[in-house]
Amino acid sequence: MLSLLAIGGAITTAPDMHRYLALEHGWISDADFTTSIALAQAAPGPNIRFVAVLGWNVAGPSGAAVTLLGMMLPSTTLALWATRWRHQRRETRGVRAFTEGMAPITLGLLLATGWILSEPSRHDAGAVALLLLTVAVMVKTKLSPMWMIGVGAVAGMAGWV
Repeated sequence: MLSLLAIGGAITTAPDMHRYLALEHGWISDADFTTSIALAQAAPGPNIRFVAVLGWNVAGPSGAAVTLLGMMLPSTTLALWATRWRHQRRETRGVRAFTEGMAPITLGLLLATGWILSEPSRHDAGAVALLLLTVAVMVKTKLSPMWMIGVGAVAGMAGWV
């Protein structure tokens, strides 16, 4: 089901995955959940890799295979069908309205994901200050986000956050 709700990418389903895996079933701890996503996101490659890491941490290699297949197959099938359908009707009012209406939904899902992933460090003043600094820099400048990721890495290695 989550595969079909992954508007804006698989990472937007992280809050529901957290609820299901950590809160409802207790198959993985909060810390392991956050670490799994951080590990998968830090490595180069596709964003969806975190789903396989979560599956691996819950049920080993078979868990990784099943979660990745379960996340990829429904959404890929729907995306192929919808792309062909949209291409044929791209100038209609309904298709244009739908496309424009998806932006706030995507933004909301990404904010919810950020909220869940920030939970372990939300009470650390240094981490909150770094978060606010990052938001300010991203809003006010055209600086690459990689610079702020580097600042966060240095702050973490130094023990400031």
